[in-house]
Amino acid sequence: MSNNESGKTVTLTTVPPTFTDVINVARHNYAITISPEALDAMAQTRIHVEELAASPHPVYGVSTGFGALANRHIPADMRTQLQKSLIRSHAAGIGPEVEREVVRATMFLRLKTLTSGRTGVRPDVALTYAAILNAGITPIVHEFGSLGCSGDLAPLAHCALVAMGEGQARNAEGSEVAVPELLASAGITPVELHEKEGLALINGTDGMLGMLIMAISDLESLCEAADLATAMSIEGLLGTDQVFRPELHAPLRPHPGQATSAANIYQLLQDSGIVASHKQGDDRVQDAYSLRCSPQVTGAVRDTITHARMVAERELASSIDNPVILPSGEITSNGNFHGAPIAYVLDFLAIAAADLGSICERRTDRMLDKARNHGLPPFLADDPGVDSGLMIAQYTQAALVSDMKRLAVPASVDSIPSSAMQEDHVSMGWHAARKLRSAVANLTSIIAIEIMTAARAIELRAPLESSKRISQSITELRAYSQGPGPDRFLSPDIAGAREFVVNKFLS
Repeated sequence: MSNNESGKTVTLTTVPPTFTDVINVARHNYAITISPEALDAMAQTRIHVEELAASPHPVYGVSTGFGALANRHIPADMRTQLQKSLIRSHAAGIGPEVEREVVRATMFLRLKTLTSGRTGVRPDVALTYAAILNAGITPIVHEFGSLGCSGDLAPLAHCALVAMGEGQARNAEGSEVAVPELLASAGITPVELHEKEGLALINGTDGMLGMLIMAISDLESLCEAADLATAMSIEGLLGTDQVFRPELHAPLRPHPGQATSAANIYQLLQDSGIVASHKQGDDRVQDAYSLRCSPQVTGAVRDTITHARMVAERELASSIDNPVILPSGEITSNGNFHGAPIAYVLDFLAIAAADLGSICERRTDRMLDKARNHGLPPFLADDPGVDSGLMIAQYTQAALVSDMKRLAVPASVDSIPSSAMQEDHVSMGWHAARKLRSAVANLTSIIAIEIMTAARAIELRAPLESSKRISQSITELRAYSQGPGPDRFLSPDIAGAREFVVNKFLS
């Protein structure tokens, strides 16, 4: 049984995987192989763990309890039970199921750290994780349980429990099936965890990092969509393209994202008959901020994403575990499992995304207001008064923006001590990641509503012609969402516009 529909493979080596590798495994079912060099590095490190396990001196994670119970020395004949008890007790999540792609990213990133040779886990454990992913088996992981410190403990424990042949999971088709049956049908033997292995399977920032990587990829694409929406709104509102000329950006204010967005919008508006139509006799001196300042806002979002990508790439190159095995063979405690670096940028991205959604909504509202839309009918209605046009589409957009503002409240400023005050400061990075996923979903819909509105405004400007690139986009949009006309069931048009954005920019 395999879920590798693409027939493509990601190979884990001692060199960290790329963003693309993570996304391909999480979203596109790429198969995973582990290089001989990585397996050998794991085997060599395991020798040190076994030597320490045979020592009469207690070593955290090898021959002791965990967290606030670390002072108890565990005899050799109880250590397998220790590892099983650790996973079972930490698989304590509750709430809605986490999305399949998040679980796959989480497991892949934990596997990435296992194959670094710094955790002391046997190669067999890593091979079992790869086999589970390759079979399309997805452990059921719940929304609540991680504090983003000491690793994403509960989510990772639910994954580890399945590798042990326990817990709950779904098959490649999404049906919940008993875990022993799932593993047996894929030819996978459940692992019996040895010293340190249970701890190594749960002590990482993998869930929040996986969600960060996917959010970065999505937001980079949504910035492209926002530039298209902006250019379309400028045409719909008879705005000017002159504020996007390159000499007004990088030479005067050298923020890279701003220059990129301005260039995108300027190019999209080239050869626009609508823009050309009012270059003479237009008494307006300047466009509103939501049009004129769009590169400054979307550009700042781009630059925020660049910063977040840098943090994520550093984390992707990390080997997060506690204790960790140094090249010398020394096993030592550390605090690298603390999720603060990731939590901060997850929150930062939610703030930036909320502001991008806000400026999109302002442009939409302007196009629907007859006092500001320069000659278009109220709410772009076919027969105003009889028809309400896109009036309530803006309500929906405003509701999404309001939700994004709530989601922009930082999670990383909160901390609730745990483990009898041993873990007295935590990152809440998992929660920052969960709310960012909601924010990205909202932003996708907000941009779609602006594009849908701007397309109708442009079509109502006929016989004036749009630019070639925008005209092509409107043609593509019309395969998903209908154009102007009498009022109809509006929700399918909004859903279609969203599907257009997803397929054009996020696929």
